[in-house]
Amino acid sequence: MSRLHLDGLALAQGARTVLEGLSGSFPDGAITALIGANGAGKSTLIQGIMGILPPLAGRIDCDVPKERRAWLPQQLALDLSFPMSVEELVMTGSWPTRGALRGYRPAQYRQARSVMQRLGITHLAHRPLGELSGGQRQRALLGRTLMQEAELLLLDEPFANVDSDTVNVLIQVLRDMADQGTTIIVVLHDLEHLARLADCVLMLAGGHAQWTTPHAVLERHGVTDLASQAPFVSLTFPDSSSCST
Repeated sequence: MSRLHLDGLALAQGARTVLEGLSGSFPDGAITALIGANGAGKSTLIQGIMGILPPLAGRIDCDVPKERRAWLPQQLALDLSFPMSVEELVMTGSWPTRGALRGYRPAQYRQARSVMQRLGITHLAHRPLGELSGGQRQRALLGRTLMQEAELLLLDEPFANVDSDTVNVLIQVLRDMADQGTTIIVVLHDLEHLARLADCVLMLAGGHAQWTTPHAVLERHGVTDLASQAPFVSLTFPDSSSCST
């Protein structure tokens, strides 16, 4: 089953059409890797699914309630100068369902502590965001998503500039979320992460999309045994003129 469908979708940034003719469904309880060269439209598609960019043509049909949709953007979008602690950031995950102005209940503080423990950041609860490492910030951002109890989660390069321990934690948490029914779409640039995390793949090139499998992507890159490869092998992409939907 799927609660997120694209039907002839076209999206633009300003006057430039970035994506067109995208159709297909994202399976419930699965992790779809969104891959493509820089500028292929990965972030544009995420913005469209989140309702930030209106479709130029076609439709995005999503049956997930808006308060259960979450977007974990690139870390560069986080204002590190804002005076907020890790616990306060995690607690904001309750805002979509309770509102930003209502006080927190004891049950929510207990939930936040459970989330931070799951992510290994309990000891950072009162640490300001500006004092965190890249990996610690990414765990805190995912903690906000867990607090929201998201049923649709979109992540833009979640493993960029984070340590290997954080990568392992994030992969395990994301796999657990998918196993519990969450629909997850994640922008990836690395073969190892693709092999460990993705159930299916949507590759963007030349403004169009091709649905494929992690196995097919690995084969195209000549990888038959990922363990024998150097870690963090970057994905490469064909010239956009050779790709079609």
